[in-house]
Amino acid sequence: MEAFIHFITGFGVLAILFVIYAESGLLIGFVFPGDSLLFTAGYMVQQNILHLGAFPFNIHIFVAMLFIAAVLGDSTGYAFGHKVGRKLFDKPNSRFFKKKYLLQAEKFYAKHGALTIILARFVPVVRTFAPIVAGTSKMHYHTFLAYNLIGGALWVSAFTYLGYFAGAALTKAGVNIEVAALIIIFLSVSPMFIHALKQKETRELIKNQFATVFKKDKKNK
Repeated sequence: MEAFIHFITGFGVLAILFVIYAESGLLIGFVFPGDSLLFTAGYMVQQNILHLGAFPFNIHIFVAMLFIAAVLGDSTGYAFGHKVGRKLFDKPNSRFFKKKYLLQAEKFYAKHGALTIILARFVPVVRTFAPIVAGTSKMHYHTFLAYNLIGGALWVSAFTYLGYFAGAALTKAGVNIEVAALIIIFLSVSPMFIHALKQKETRELIKNQFATVFKKDKKNK
C-alpha cells in the first residue's frame, strides 16, 4: 500500500486529483486508497515535496482542488447509476466489479438514506458505490448534490489537513523526515485495516491462516 501511494504521488497533483475523482466516480475506484492518499498528500504539501508545476502551493488551494475532484466524482457516479438503473445489479462479477460491494452500498443506503452520501465518504469501498446506488434509486439530484457537497468537504478537509498538521507537529518535534513519513503512512492506512477487520470475511480469513500455521508448527514438532 505504501508503495502504491508513493507511485501515485510521484506523478504529481494531477494524478492525486484523478484518483480522488475516480474513487467515487468510476466502478474501479474502490481499489484506490483515498483516505491514505489525502493524508499523505497533506503531509507532502507541508514538507514542500508536492508541487504544482515548478512551485510549492498553498494547502488551502490544494484542499479546494481536491474538494472539486471529490464532488465531481460522486456526481459522475450518480449520473452513471441514474442512467444504467437496476440493470447494473445484473452485471456479472469481473476483476474490477464485485456485485457484493454494490449490494453492501445498497444496504448502507437503505439504513441511512440520503445521509449515506456523507457517511459513505469515510467508509472504503462503500464510498465508490454509494453515489451509484443513489442514482439507481432515483434520489432527487438537488438533494444528492447538497449531501455530496457536505460529504466531499468533510472528507477531503479532514484527512488532508490532518496529514498537513500531523506533518508539521512531527517536524516541530524534531522527528527525522524519513521516520515522520513512515508514521504518516502508518496513520493513513490504519483506517483501512480497521475497516477490514470489522468485516466477518476478513476475520475468518485471518483466523484460518493462523490455524493453518499453528497446525504446521505443531506437526513439525
